[in-house]
Amino acid sequence: MNQYAFIVLNLEKFWTRLCSQNRAGKCNHAFVRRGKVGPKKAQKLFFYVTHPTKEIQGYADFVERITGNSDEMWKKLGHESLLNNYEEYYDFLQGREQSTFVRFTNLKELPKTIPFKTISQIIGIDKMPQMGVYISQETANQLLRAGGAKP
Repeated sequence: MNQYAFIVLNLEKFWTRLCSQNRAGKCNHAFVRRGKVGPKKAQKLFFYVTHPTKEIQGYADFVERITGNSDEMWKKLGHESLLNNYEEYYDFLQGREQSTFVRFTNLKELPKTIPFKTISQIIGIDKMPQMGVYISQETANQLLRAGGAKP
């Protein structure tokens, strides 16, 4: 299955916030995206932290993707997001009326991060797509091993 996992791009400040929430015992998380965008289906999510690190730092179990009116989405799922309040959410959306919440659970930080050079060799890409990328189960397992985790 080529859509076993999806690599999502994350800013370092949001990754740090996500890890803090997870360590504090929060179990259900949501990654907010502008507009109606993927991933639509997957079993795993990998978190690629962009600047300055450019590496995969963790992974989680994908639950579902929900899209809809941005105000309704915040009321329903804002508590699961990484954003601190509605104002931060509104600023993040940059005026878009639709948003996507990618829900996930069982977040794990990798024992060792996976630098882009290694990701590039495993996936066979020269640049990480801004919208993320689907990968197969075999590729996901290679990434987990590279990060010191058991597939």
